[in-house]
Amino acid sequence: MNHPQKAESLNVFGRELTPCSIDPLTGFFRDGCCNTCEQDVGSHTVCIEVTNDFLEYSRFAGNDLSTPHPEFGFSGLNEGDRWCLCAGRWLEAHEKGMAPKVVLENTHQKALEIIPLALLKQHAVRVN
Repeated sequence: MNHPQKAESLNVFGRELTPCSIDPLTGFFRDGCCNTCEQDVGSHTVCIEVTNDFLEYSRFAGNDLSTPHPEFGFSGLNEGDRWCLCAGRWLEAHEKGMAPKVVLENTHQKALEIIPLALLKQHAVRVN
């Protein structure tokens, strides 16, 4: 079986990518990080801090992230959770005025192929 080859694990600042969330477990590889690869066509690279407004927007847009799906090991997201979101979905939410906050240190550099860093910085969560 061929395993997908991860892209280099670097954040938007070119430093080591650190976990976005272990609980709930997130990421394309379900490794807690917003790692990506060629098979990740959605580019699950943006580490967000979930809000109720975003969950409602996402459900309305056809991606219900709040309903649990235990058959897939998914407990559903709640406000305050962190999650690796598809870069295109984040940009779409931004264009509708519904973009959630971004944790830059945990956002993969590949997100920059879709979203300018300046835009991500406007929505950044301050992390110490």
